[in-house]
Amino acid sequence: MSNKNVRIEVMKSIEGKVDGFIDQYLIPIQDIWQPTDFLPDTQSEGFMDHVNQIREEAKELGYDLWVTLVADTITEEALPTYESWLMDVEGIDQHGENKNGWSKWVRHWTAEENRHGDVLNKYLYLAGRVNMREMEITTQHLIADGFDIGTDRDPYKNFVYTSFQELATNISHKRVGQMCKKGGNALLGKMCTIIAGDEMRHHLAYREFVKVIFENDPSQMMLAFADMMKKKIVMPAHFLRESGGSIGTAFENFSNCAQRLGVYTAQDYIEILKKLNSYWELDSIRTLNDDAERARDYLMKLPDRLERIATRMKFPEDNYRFKWVEANGRMV
Repeated sequence: MSNKNVRIEVMKSIEGKVDGFIDQYLIPIQDIWQPTDFLPDTQSEGFMDHVNQIREEAKELGYDLWVTLVADTITEEALPTYESWLMDVEGIDQHGENKNGWSKWVRHWTAEENRHGDVLNKYLYLAGRVNMREMEITTQHLIADGFDIGTDRDPYKNFVYTSFQELATNISHKRVGQMCKKGGNALLGKMCTIIAGDEMRHHLAYREFVKVIFENDPSQMMLAFADMMKKKIVMPAHFLRESGGSIGTAFENFSNCAQRLGVYTAQDYIEILKKLNSYWELDSIRTLNDDAERARDYLMKLPDRLERIATRMKFPEDNYRFKWVEANGRMV
């Protein structure tokens, strides 16, 4: 049986657990928070007073933080791209009588994620610190350009990616929330913190998917994990660009900004890999074939190798000016 067919069979064999994963890691729609829980009530007489308070508090946050918030929002708003990508993964079927539990998971996951871009976009609109049209152009470019995260239609590689990426977004949103609170913006800090909580739940789910696959097909799962780390886990917004720019140029500048601010760093990348290696217990997996043994050896040694590279990394100190945000005199 081909590796592709084995993957499909493994996906089928654990599909029966998906409803349990939904119950465990996602929150019923009637119970979960919605964007309007954090934003001024447009039907209240005090609406404008609340908006004015948001605008005043927004003046206290620095330029780099606003750039990070805009890029985070755009990334969250590109969700149609991510859903369509996952729906095309081998073993996930959304059509007719064949639609399965995996497609249900993707839809429910998407529904939770969709709220993140919604609440951040509305906040940025009310805050008055962002050129919303430039931001909207970037969002449309990102969705139109699509993305390629190096997984093809392989479910094993896709679940490695989402396990990694959901924890990365958890770290980013959590740190932004902490910075907002420190800057006196309790509302925005609370929003980012609760978004980070959603991302953590999603990370725990995808991490569990991979663990179950390791139990069913350890050698091929190990090879898929190693392949993703050799390619490097790219961010979903790695094609980010501003109006008039080429694909990817804005993402490089944003990454430098996030690194400078300490929102998401090369060290965070290494720590995520360490946590995944530990949770999936790579060192104790048995019955691996020779290629998978070599893949495991690579993965176990990779964190130390990346540590050595990280110590030599340098990031530009020049402060690139994005079209999304006007400087207010504070760069950080």
